[in-house]
Amino acid sequence: MSKIKITQVKSSIDRSERQKATLRALGLKKISQSVEHESTPQILGMIKKVEHLVKTEK
Repeated sequence: MSKIKITQVKSSIDRSERQKATLRALGLKKISQSVEHESTPQILGMIKKVEHLVKTEK
């Protein structure tokens, strides 16, 4: 499987609890923090839910 790099670019303040929980599940805690994950359907679905808060790279 390919890796995908996820970087948080916007704050989670004033977002729903569901979006905050999704960011935490991805391993993101603060702006400009990056994490790498395998490109699985579960991870891609989580990214889609918070795509306005993160930037992705392959």
